[in-house]
Amino acid sequence: MTPRRISLHIDELVLHGVSPAHREQVGEAVRQELSRLLATQGLPQGFSGGEVARLDAGAVRVTPHAAPQSLGAQVARAVYSGLGRGK
Repeated sequence: MTPRRISLHIDELVLHGVSPAHREQVGEAVRQELSRLLATQGLPQGFSGGEVARLDAGAVRVTPHAAPQSLGAQVARAVYSGLGRGK
């Protein structure tokens, strides 16, 4: 199987209740976890390909004072799952 190149660009990530001081850490954790998921699991089953103009990953519930890395990983898993639900 020939590896495929995947280009993913998130224009805006809306996270209500996250401290502005943690936004870069959360964003980096999202990038790392999405990269890991795509590298190890490939594209989610149900993803039809092409450009996705908007994706609602739903709500992510976290415990108060969760580490930014933990929050970012949870957001990434929600985004990955959302890709599999189609456009």
